[in-house]
Amino acid sequence: MPEAYVGVGTKEHHMTATDSADADRTATPPGYSPRLYNEDLAPATERKWGAFSIFNVWTSDVHSLYGYFLAASLFLVAGNTFKFLIGIAVGSLVIYWLMTLMGRAGVKTGVPYPVLARASFGTFGANVPALARAVVATFWYGAQTSAAAGAIVAFLIRYDGPRHLHETTHLFDHSGLEVLCYLGVWAAQLLIISKGMETVRRFQDFAGPAVWLMMLVLAIALSVKAGTLSFSVDMPAKELGALAKSATGLDVSPGSFAAIAAIAATWVTYFAALFLNFGDFARFTPDVKTLKKGNVWGLPVNLILFSLVAAITTASASKVYGEVILEPAKISAKFDSAALVLLAALTFAVATLGINVVANFVSPAFDFANVAPKYVTFRRGGLIAALIALLLYPLHPWDNAPSFVNAIGSTMGPLFGVLVVDYYLIRKTQLNVPALYQEDGEFRFQGGWNVRALVAAAVGSVFSSILPVYGPSGYGDNLGPYSWFIGVAVAGVVYLALSRGRSPLTAPTADAPAVHGQADAATAS
Repeated sequence: MPEAYVGVGTKEHHMTATDSADADRTATPPGYSPRLYNEDLAPATERKWGAFSIFNVWTSDVHSLYGYFLAASLFLVAGNTFKFLIGIAVGSLVIYWLMTLMGRAGVKTGVPYPVLARASFGTFGANVPALARAVVATFWYGAQTSAAAGAIVAFLIRYDGPRHLHETTHLFDHSGLEVLCYLGVWAAQLLIISKGMETVRRFQDFAGPAVWLMMLVLAIALSVKAGTLSFSVDMPAKELGALAKSATGLDVSPGSFAAIAAIAATWVTYFAALFLNFGDFARFTPDVKTLKKGNVWGLPVNLILFSLVAAITTASASKVYGEVILEPAKISAKFDSAALVLLAALTFAVATLGINVVANFVSPAFDFANVAPKYVTFRRGGLIAALIALLLYPLHPWDNAPSFVNAIGSTMGPLFGVLVVDYYLIRKTQLNVPALYQEDGEFRFQGGWNVRALVAAAVGSVFSSILPVYGPSGYGDNLGPYSWFIGVAVAGVVYLALSRGRSPLTAPTADAPAVHGQADAATAS
């Protein structure tokens, strides 16, 4: 039996397999398949993540340039701060409930997302949802890297040399300065990752609070310049509607009930990918009580306050500068003080690096490792994601924030629907963890593939991803913001029907070895 797995964020982590690409990953416990097991994918045994660590997962995830850009864009859809906060509050409560739902599974089983997916999709079929999640993470990796690079560009173009480079050279549909900054930020992230996950945890704990401080500085400075607290954008309704549609792609009347509902739905969809793999973090918490405490402060409380600051900043900036600016880096770039602009640029860049390392490195690292555990380590899986993000840069598919969020989020809905129905409705949260690592165990289904789950996810994808784009125009216009929810519902119902409310269980192997950490994990909730 290998040494107990030490979770992400513990001070001993620099000695673990997750942090060392040179560790011996061929030592597989008796009864387990090397095609399904390595120490990175094993259940967590040391659970040292407290409520503050979970809280910082959310500060790192939300307090980014992209998070602000999305919030500011949705603020235009609401028409004023009050209606905006209603939509954000409803969405944030839904997010809290869903994250806690999936977090419970992580606490109880101790396994990462791709291993949990084996229970519903099969031991090898789980690679389908794992790779789908990994692809989404690489998109976000590129989007956040681009946003961080943009913050640096906004500062540099104050000076003649960088501005000349920015205006006269172009490559891959970007200016030469943008390309250089993107490469610099991309390389900086790899440097942080190479130092190990303990460095990542410390970076995360700094990044989230840092951007909070800078956002407050922006809001206060702009409110002082405007002479008052601003809670709306002074613009004729027709012009505001056109601007809101241009910024978000949402075809609704600003301030209407449909607008508030679309805000809530888009806000929930922003977290669609993390709904799947939040267990990657939750499994390191000692119990559900700790998990819920971190989620309460990190989700509804933090999300609502962050959105309020984003709304005030956007409204105040429109009064001070006479135009609606949705990107905080561009707002700060207009400040007279070069020192303040530099501080803002560095803060935004650091915060965006924080979400990338936490949210968009951890997931694909596990997901790619799940495909070939014997050869792909946690670190190598993350490097694969970083390389894909680099290749996506010339295409920059993330330029329109809400449309981008809804497009990629809708693909995650059907997978989430299958996972939740399988774990909560069919298995009643009772899971044979050792069998998740056995080729001939309970989750072999049809040669390692659960066809029912794959069919259900495919049917759900028709409604969540295909019809909004290729179906009748009215479908996409009216139901587009709700594609993720539709995918969850359709896939979940289809899977429950195909499974007839039960799992095709097979008798567990009599001499199945106990996965280290299972006992602690099972009693944690």
